Amino acid sequence: MEPAGTVPAYDLRISIRGTEPLIWRRLHVPETITVPELHSAIQVAFGWEDRHLYAITAVDRHGSYRSIMGPSEAAEDTDAEPASGVVLFELADTRNPGPAKLEYEYDFGDSWIHEVEVLGEASVPACTMICVEGANRGPVEDAGGIGGYRRLIEVLADPGHHDHQEMAARYKFATGDGGGTFNPSFVDLADINRRLRALSRKMWPEPLSDAELSAVLRPVLWLLGQMPPAGLELTKDGYLKPAVVRQTMDELGWEYRWPGKANREVQTLPVLRLREQLQAWKLIRKLKGRLHLTPAARKMHDGGRPLWDYIVERVAFPKEDAMRLVTALVVQWMIDGSTPAGDRRERIIADSLERAGFPMTSGNSVPLDLAQDLYLDIRWTLECLDLVHPEPRWTKPPVLTDGGLKFLLQVESLLGD
Repeated sequence: MEPAGTVPAYDLRISIRGTEPLIWRRLHVPETITVPELHSAIQVAFGWEDRHLYAITAVDRHGSYRSIMGPSEAAEDTDAEPASGVVLFELADTRNPGPAKLEYEYDFGDSWIHEVEVLGEASVPACTMICVEGANRGPVEDAGGIGGYRRLIEVLADPGHHDHQEMAARYKFATGDGGGTFNPSFVDLADINRRLRALSRKMWPEPLSDAELSAVLRPVLWLLGQMPPAGLELTKDGYLKPAVVRQTMDELGWEYRWPGKANREVQTLPVLRLREQLQAWKLIRKLKGRLHLTPAARKMHDGGRPLWDYIVERVAFPKEDAMRLVTALVVQWMIDGSTPAGDRRERIIADSLERAGFPMTSGNSVPLDLAQDLYLDIRWTLECLDLVHPEPRWTKPPVLTDGGLKFLLQVESLLGD
């Protein structure tokens, strides 16, 4: 009998064949997991980026050989069965542990074979996947298979190697990190489990609680709540008064977001962007030197699901199509915990805009500084909500709260429509 609040799970050891030292992870996943869901969990556990096709081969519980391919549409012109609809329970039995009888292949060019061994039964909290052990970082995407990755390790470990500079540049292009940061033996279980948790919430969404809703909308509700019936008086230059700026930073606990005294709106970017964003969302407006609630805001200023849905729609549907495309990228990165660094992030944005048909009027490529500006605009928009756990800026990647994840998942669902 499972402990209260838990469900039966597989205890899986997954190893990449041919790696030395061996790259492996031990995962606990619900017995009800499907093949596409298992694929996503393996991608997260090994740091893959889901750029390529995958296949699973197995002898199922009835002794039949199965060849399964994903995404499912890739199986249409092959003898393989599509991955959608196949449940891991069909292929593996927790009561019959032993040597690997199931193989997962990712990227048919590099051919990374993952041997999946059932160690036995486990239990996990409902709608949860956990990585309990592991060794060595996952291979770099498109490294050239076992041989290519082995050579990457050897060359990056030797600054005097004649190919070191070239390999370091390729590594930085692939990952966004400098070659000096590469540590093939390091595995960050905490980061893997943060990403598995986000993936679990995406696969098996839970209802939004009132507490989560209020926590995410807290900055919006705070500023809306400062508007008296006659409106909030502004300075002669049209800014929030210093006392309101200071109080906003204090009440929202945003000191970690911005250095300085935070008593002038024009010099306190988090408050300035919050006020400007509420205007852009048509929740407040300036009139005769005061800020007033709009008719829409008067109906929703107490919060609740109508305000949540209203803001979700405005995040998902900015006025410009280019902004919508970049919003989709940023939201996906935040959900997955996989925001690329620096130049690589801007390059991905610029390339995505060009592929979608957003060339510059001059006919030139989309410049990286424009891609950066679009990225920062969207991040500032999202920072007008409390989506992440407070952390000192620039020290750690932001970690989404449960409510923040649910907000972004709802945005993502609209962007996909």
